[in-house]
Amino acid sequence: MSTSKKILLNESEMPHNYYNIQADMPNPMLPPLHPGTKQPIGPEDLAAIFPMELIKQEVSKERYIEIPDEVRKIYKLYRPTPLYRAFELEKLLDTPAKIYYKYEGVSPAGSHKPNTAIAQAYYNKMEGAKGLVTETGAGQWGSALSFACQKFGLSCEVYMVKISYDQKPYRKVMMNTWGATVIASPSRNTNSGRTILAQDPDSPGSLGIAISEAVERAATTEGINYALGSVLNHVLLHQTVIGQEAIKQLEMTGDFPDIVVAPFGGGSNFAGIAFPFLRYNFQEGKKVRCIAVEPASCPKLTKGDFRYDFGDTAGLTPLIPMYTLGHNFVPEPIHAGGLRYHGAGAIVSQLLKDKLIEASAIAQLECFEAGVKFAQTEGIIPAPEATHGIAQVIREAKKAKIEGKQKTILFNLCGHGYFDMSAYQAYFNGELQDHELTDTELYSALRELDTPVAI
Repeated sequence: MSTSKKILLNESEMPHNYYNIQADMPNPMLPPLHPGTKQPIGPEDLAAIFPMELIKQEVSKERYIEIPDEVRKIYKLYRPTPLYRAFELEKLLDTPAKIYYKYEGVSPAGSHKPNTAIAQAYYNKMEGAKGLVTETGAGQWGSALSFACQKFGLSCEVYMVKISYDQKPYRKVMMNTWGATVIASPSRNTNSGRTILAQDPDSPGSLGIAISEAVERAATTEGINYALGSVLNHVLLHQTVIGQEAIKQLEMTGDFPDIVVAPFGGGSNFAGIAFPFLRYNFQEGKKVRCIAVEPASCPKLTKGDFRYDFGDTAGLTPLIPMYTLGHNFVPEPIHAGGLRYHGAGAIVSQLLKDKLIEASAIAQLECFEAGVKFAQTEGIIPAPEATHGIAQVIREAKKAKIEGKQKTILFNLCGHGYFDMSAYQAYFNGELQDHELTDTELYSALRELDTPVAI
């Protein structure tokens, strides 16, 4: 068994296919519905904003979908990404658990997001798009798509949630460096943004609002398509290169995880690391616990309803069967901007409904405490989003110590926090606080929904 801290793969060992969990799920998902007719949507309903190849991937039941050579070529700038054994964190926690982390912060954008950004930019370019428009929370997705569009000669317009636009100025500069135009959302560029600002001129924004603006721009601008960084099936599909690499790397150590953990906003990070391991549960009867970790201030998985809801605030997207807090829900302006989304992807929602995965919600002070411990032991300062996964790993490692059980824990360190130092400064200054949602705050947006409940 290897005792190396860093476990590497050769370029030749990088996956040649994406893994599609839809082929193995015990229960199929409910279909998305047209926002107007409330009937199941067809490919033609999505063709105005997505290329046909991505629409096919959205509904595909094929177990493996080939990664285009052009996409793999760009992946090779940073993939395969390293797997680390967190020996120093284990020592600090005095735990019998083995802790491994897959580090996606080595990508050009500093997160896992380029895995799908590169693929989406490629498919759009191949079908004649001139540019892409999108939204971003913390800026991880916006910077990844900016990088990918630059690689394929596409224009890029990014609607960045206003609170993150203000909190994370260097993410905006990173997007500008790759040629993207960045707009604080809600903005006066779109009907959706103007409507929100009329209701609340000081709105901090939300991913739902930013999605509305981006979708509106794509639907009304010739040659411009929309790209989404999480939630949708094809986005989660592209991220599975992470888990597939981790499987090969763990084979080199002789270990296999009992627990797989990842932060959760819309689902791409969690899907990327967890879905390839869930295949072992479905096909071989293994019992890997896969835990999605969300902010306590935006607890759609742990406290939301499973029902049809819009993916955006203005109701422009199809109705998706999801765990949701309501598309009008505006989370508190916590620093984990990438996790401030009202709903969960349909695949993850179905898996949770079927009790095939677990969910946990953790408040931000515990998360930042975990992030600091990780930085002091492993040397990498994690993004605020990533600290949620670390906090859950620490909980599981402490539990293993109490129970006296040897466990192998794997988590995805989805990105670094080197552009998030203002968040850490606020933490050290004692300026951060945990926000406890009242029932009124939590369920007011849900009570406004008139969409059909998914049974």
